[in-house]
Amino acid sequence: MTEAEFETLLREVGALKEGHFLLASGRHSGQYIEKFDLLRQPRMTEQACREFVRQVQDWGVEVVAGPTTGGILLAFEVARQLGVAAAYAERASDGSSAREFRRGTQFPPGARVLVVDDILTTGGSVRETLAALEREDVQVLGIAVLVDRSGGRVTFDVPLLALSRMDIATWEPDDCPLCREGVPLVKPGTTASGGSAPTSA
Repeated sequence: MTEAEFETLLREVGALKEGHFLLASGRHSGQYIEKFDLLRQPRMTEQACREFVRQVQDWGVEVVAGPTTGGILLAFEVARQLGVAAAYAERASDGSSAREFRRGTQFPPGARVLVVDDILTTGGSVRETLAALEREDVQVLGIAVLVDRSGGRVTFDVPLLALSRMDIATWEPDDCPLCREGVPLVKPGTTASGGSAPTSA
């Protein structure tokens, strides 16, 4: 699957949206990728994950790890196709922003791990997952995401694979041209403007 084919897939399922969106960071954007429009469709998700598998099939991956929530679905499917174990980085039980591997998850010593996630914007959830893996006796081989919307500005110490790379402009509210034009602001997942934080960005 080429990058253009994957972006066509996103449009076909309605995941790539145009408008005026309030992101989780508080910034505004004219485009938004609703990952769950893809992840709600198992066959489409399987197809996307097959491209991850094609690119990493010679890496010797032993565990695929993903952060909640979208990353868990992708980790499961990539692991299923590779025939290896999956692991899930959840929010720490102490209520902090850290992540941890819970529910009895254990890694074989020196396990070769691939980290997968959905949309890369600032890299926060991936870095939290990497921090959780640093507490384990594992080797992180690389990171795979559906969409890198940072335009390549977010980097890591291991290879980063992305099915699509988009440089999507974002603005602080005081600097937003869509606000100046009076375009209604929408929180992803709702039809109201303003209010509580959106579900993802």
